[in-house]
Amino acid sequence: STRKAINAYLDGFLVEENIRIRDKPISFARGSVRKEAIGHPILEWGDLEKTLGEFKLTTGKGTLHETEVVGVVGPNATGKTTLAKIFAGELEMDAGWCTMEAKVSYKPQHITAEFPGTVREWLDAEIGNSWHVGQFQTRVVRPLEVDKLLEMDATRLSGGELQAVSIVICLGRDADIYLLDEPSAHLDANARMEAAKAIRRTMEANEKSAMVIDHDIYFIDIVSDSLLVFEGEGGTSGTAIGPLSLRKGMNRFLKGVGVTFRRDHDSKRPRINKESSQKDRDQKARNDYYYS
Repeated sequence: STRKAINAYLDGFLVEENIRIRDKPISFARGSVRKEAIGHPILEWGDLEKTLGEFKLTTGKGTLHETEVVGVVGPNATGKTTLAKIFAGELEMDAGWCTMEAKVSYKPQHITAEFPGTVREWLDAEIGNSWHVGQFQTRVVRPLEVDKLLEMDATRLSGGELQAVSIVICLGRDADIYLLDEPSAHLDANARMEAAKAIRRTMEANEKSAMVIDHDIYFIDIVSDSLLVFEGEGGTSGTAIGPLSLRKGMNRFLKGVGVTFRRDHDSKRPRINKESSQKDRDQKARNDYYYS
């Protein structure tokens, strides 16, 4: 069956052929234990407005605290990247207020490699010696396998390799807030989990804050303490709601798109329930759109 085939691939061992295709299985760990206490506000905003052509973004009041990781979810073209650019200083808001006394490291959604040299030289130019530090190597560089790319021409990286290097550069900067827009793009399932855990480990170890925009729900579940949920009509209007608690935010977002999730019994990977299936109906009746 499809389910057995996927689980065999994730396990890295094909039983019928008695062949191991991977040194270790791809495991889907549950999201980390959430912090009981959050630090002082490091970024606050309220009633922001930004119009770009025919599109208008609005927000309520929101706060990012020290050591907090806020996941950002919502339909395409509802203003997630626009808000990130405002916080990164790349766009001016039209109305509202924003209070921030912090350095920001920003990884944009669309990334290019134009550095005329190797990955090693690119890292040195962008973040100096910070990527050489043992703990950063252990937490970020090696899990993302960037250590295997150091002698490659930066302009010849694949999409996934470029994404991994860009995450390393973003996390390697000295900042208070890390804004990462679509860090899972172009990464395979295992690399996505490693990237999510690298972001989470870095924030916890350095007591920093982050906002992470992504369409991969499982990725967001791993990294986030809370959620900023975008709603609206793509390309026309978008409203940012929250941050909300992780569970409340997930349920609000998934209810809006009419999708429920469960965990696979064997691999623990997240699976979308078939629409109108018994599991789908049961979870919707409980207003429980995301797995526990």
